[in-house]
Amino acid sequence: MIAQPPPPSKRWITRPFPDSVSQRSAITSLQQSLNISPFLAALLVQRGVSTYEEAKAFFRPEISHLHDPFAMKDMDRAIMRLQMAMLPERQEKILIYGDYDVDGTTSVALVYSFLKNYHAEIDYYIPDRYKEGYGISTEGIAWAAANGFSLIIALDCGIKSIDRVAEANELGIDFIICDHHRPGDTLPDAAAVLDPKRDDCTYPYKELSGCGVGFKLLQAFCLYKEIDLELLYPHLDLVAVSIASDIVPLTGENRILAYYGLKYLNTAPRTGLKALIKIAGFSRELDITNVVFGLGPRINAAGRIQHAKDAVRLLLANSEEEADEFAMAINKHNNSRREFDTSITEQALAMIRQNETMINAKTTVLYDASWHKGVIGIVASRCIEHFHRPTIILTQSHDKAAGSARSVPGFDVYEAIEECADLLEQFGGHTFAAGMTMPVHNIDAFRQKFEEVVSRKIKDEQLTPLVDIDLPMNFSDITDKLARILKQMGPFGPHNMQPVFMTDDVYLASEPIIMKEKHLKIAVKQGKSGHVLTAVGFGMAHYVDQLRSNKPFSICYQIEQNFFNGNVSLQLMLKDIKCSA
Repeated sequence: MIAQPPPPSKRWITRPFPDSVSQRSAITSLQQSLNISPFLAALLVQRGVSTYEEAKAFFRPEISHLHDPFAMKDMDRAIMRLQMAMLPERQEKILIYGDYDVDGTTSVALVYSFLKNYHAEIDYYIPDRYKEGYGISTEGIAWAAANGFSLIIALDCGIKSIDRVAEANELGIDFIICDHHRPGDTLPDAAAVLDPKRDDCTYPYKELSGCGVGFKLLQAFCLYKEIDLELLYPHLDLVAVSIASDIVPLTGENRILAYYGLKYLNTAPRTGLKALIKIAGFSRELDITNVVFGLGPRINAAGRIQHAKDAVRLLLANSEEEADEFAMAINKHNNSRREFDTSITEQALAMIRQNETMINAKTTVLYDASWHKGVIGIVASRCIEHFHRPTIILTQSHDKAAGSARSVPGFDVYEAIEECADLLEQFGGHTFAAGMTMPVHNIDAFRQKFEEVVSRKIKDEQLTPLVDIDLPMNFSDITDKLARILKQMGPFGPHNMQPVFMTDDVYLASEPIIMKEKHLKIAVKQGKSGHVLTAVGFGMAHYVDQLRSNKPFSICYQIEQNFFNGNVSLQLMLKDIKCSA
């Protein structure tokens, strides 16, 4: 086991207090119309909520505010092709094809489970992560042709599959592509290409998940066929899981979809998700964080360790007995994934720490042919926790080097990889996460070029972990009412993160407690105030000696409700501590 040094120090950035004339007017108006404190009103104005109507839409999203799906480029063509396939005289076989991660498997489960109610000739296909790789595969098209499918609906993939779609066309198979990744310069020659990130698409919201795009297809299908949308909405539990797990912004349409999806997830989840919630050990209401860390990794583990079809089978399970069986199998996969994750992360960190050039670099690019391909993306994220910089972890796959990239806030790793495209065979992804393959002999050249590109583009401050602080806070202002209102500002996620507050002049109120040798639990008070709060800092045990100096310190934190033995109390979840010099 590698000795773990303290994590790197963090930059605290406090957002500007809304102080213009119009912002102060908005704070006063919100304070009066919502009967809230000026502090909470300022927090809302910081997030672009300035009027009573905006606050109403923020706290109580309306499903009727979803955009018209036909505003998406090619949606009319997609529905016409789907309707043609379903004509009684044609009865074409439709294949629902999705990627092997959470977004892809939830997309397949969503579209398949809904459309099978209206069309009998339908099946689904998930590519094998290791044999076929990401996206549309030649094997998948061959399977579709051999089994008589003439229409493929591709979900969470396909936007760059120009050659594969051309292969399908030659075999008489049409594609409807539902993707949310960035397109290349040329689009596939498909019957319809649904992707709000298309340059020529004027759809008003660009940040849907892949499952979200699939939902818009079904929404359009319902409108065209005059099917009651209330029959579609219960499927939003899957959309919420995809939004949380794919780390897309929790703004606009995603916020509405996640808000209602969480309601279904907490009150009437599909049988498979209910089994997964039970085996993950959740007994209270789920939020986005629970999904990200409890459900998402288990669904992902199916494709990482075995085959992602197991995840779809779970999500489509009808009986509780069947669902429990699949959930247990997936949970075992997740336990195996954790073992691989821990072992490979230790190896990767050791490789960096034993190489002075790597320690001082602005990027991390590591390769080991024996590493498990299913966890390299997780390992990249783990490395960033210790060395805060764009990171790519590579392993061998089919005589090639296959890699997963992760980035740091504010830096577009996809663009940096794009500048190294001459050394790659294929790549794709987002601003903060991407995948790629390259010849093994190109790894050293790629490492050098990627380091050069990132060094030229990245700002020094982006190489230091960042804590975004919303507002300064006095302990005397932390009340149960404040905690309840803060909770209603969810669902939280990118672009609507859970508020973080900062307090100075903090002292220990009692002896600190070390939990499991690495976590910190402290009772704190501000100044000479008698108002004592409990604070917990995961991975912060290294601060204990400094805190015992009896000097004042500063903390930044989130306010949460702690449930224990039937009691509810307020608790501060520490993000960082700054001790006096």
